[in-house]
Amino acid sequence: MNKIKREDTVFVVRGKDRGRSGTVRKVIPKDQRLIVTGVNIVKRHMKPRGQQKPGGIIEREAPIAVANVAVLCPSCSKPARVGFRFLADTRKVRYCKNCDANLD
Repeated sequence: MNKIKREDTVFVVRGKDRGRSGTVRKVIPKDQRLIVTGVNIVKRHMKPRGQQKPGGIIEREAPIAVANVAVLCPSCSKPARVGFRFLADTRKVRYCKNCDANLD
């Protein structure tokens, strides 16, 4: 079970976008990277690909390392370290180590 999942709100703690936050659009577990909405914007020079995709310089989000972001806790609204615990019905859930609230 990963500490960061799709649709989580994350806070960037290192890099050129430090201090910004966004939602996780895609998780790439093999490379330990995430694609976060509005973070790590790069310019890409694209060739025209037919009528639907014209060429030019487009801006898009590039992957960012998992180690450079922290999950924003919905209850305390702070960047939090994530822990795991088992509930009474034997489900494994993530929780915020600051305020002890469940994230799942």
